[in-house]
Amino acid sequence: MTTPVVDIWGPTAPEPRSVSPAPEPHDEWELPGGTAWVFYSPLNRRQLIRPVILSDGFSGGPSSLDQLWAGLEENGDYRFVSELHATGRDVIILGYDNRAASITANADIVIDCIRRTLAERVGRSKLVVGGFSMGGLVTRYALAKMEQDPALPDHETSLYLSYDTPHQGAWLPVSLQAFTHFAADNWGEVPLVGEKLRQFSALLNSPAARQMARWHLEKASGTVKEDRERIEFLRALEELGGWPRSVRKIGVANGVETGNGNGIKPDMTAVRADGTTLVDTWLKTQATGDQEVARLQKKGGEALLVRTSGLPDIDGAPGGLFTAPSEQGDPGSFGLVALLSRLLGNTVDPDVITTSCFIPSISALAAGDISDPKALYQPITPDNSELDAFLAAGRNEGHTTMTEELGAWIVNEVAAG
Repeated sequence: MTTPVVDIWGPTAPEPRSVSPAPEPHDEWELPGGTAWVFYSPLNRRQLIRPVILSDGFSGGPSSLDQLWAGLEENGDYRFVSELHATGRDVIILGYDNRAASITANADIVIDCIRRTLAERVGRSKLVVGGFSMGGLVTRYALAKMEQDPALPDHETSLYLSYDTPHQGAWLPVSLQAFTHFAADNWGEVPLVGEKLRQFSALLNSPAARQMARWHLEKASGTVKEDRERIEFLRALEELGGWPRSVRKIGVANGVETGNGNGIKPDMTAVRADGTTLVDTWLKTQATGDQEVARLQKKGGEALLVRTSGLPDIDGAPGGLFTAPSEQGDPGSFGLVALLSRLLGNTVDPDVITTSCFIPSISALAAGDISDPKALYQPITPDNSELDAFLAAGRNEGHTTMTEELGAWIVNEVAAG
């Protein structure tokens, strides 16, 4: 698999991804709470003439230009920045000091970046603004806010773009959330691995995760629900009109539009571990109806059974895959549980289902409710989508994987604008 633009686990991963250094940007803007790295098109002689702002998405810790550049340019398939440069577009890559902060907080950084861009711009060319993964939501909110708040300037943007963005929410397997919190509670103080467990638990309980996840679990023994922070964010977004109105809205999905799933079947054992610290602990893929999705047991302790009710068969849904496995050792979703279980001294059954759907296609294309099991697996048509134009991938692939198929379509849309 190619390098994703947004590495979900990021530096939190037990085996973090290694990437080559990015080139020095032509300019670097320190913003309150973030950084903008500016790469001028060679056609513009180091002047900001036709700006494109690309926002980072959800992960742990601060944004890494090296990681973003690897996903955008050194992914082995399509050099997105270079292709934008060839059309005369200057690229501004926007990162955040805290990628897990609330969407509304990081949207203020987008607004600051747009202000700076307009101040630095030579001429009157309209902006292109958008982002990858949650970055598409952050920029969507920022543009809508700038249109509705009279104290803010005109964003002077003609095109908004999103790349595998959870417009209708993301899927974080409930069993994965439960295991992460369970492990942090029981082994959070163990040297080395304990720090990682606490970081994962905190990441899944961060403001951004609560706002993004359609179903959230605060603690292993908690109740699965749509988090209050998500409800409040959606209300705030709706008060701003839901979308920026004075722009053309385009988006792409790393999943297919045909309704064909990724092959992961519901109610299957995804990972099972037993050994030094765990006893007959297992996680299952999500199924509809009432289901036991996990059995978690510390050696010498009581078993904790995690149940869900009314959720769809979503692990196998068409969409961008949750950190798809790669040569760099990305653990995936259930694969992360397998890796952490081994680090805690246990034996893991070899037939692990490592990954799952993360951003359903209907979410990335703003084309339906991901809690509707029928809508998840139905073909997507232009009439379904709230976007003005979209493209779905030819296969279900890793979340924010940059491909020629999707990247070239966006570049063509930008150039046509």
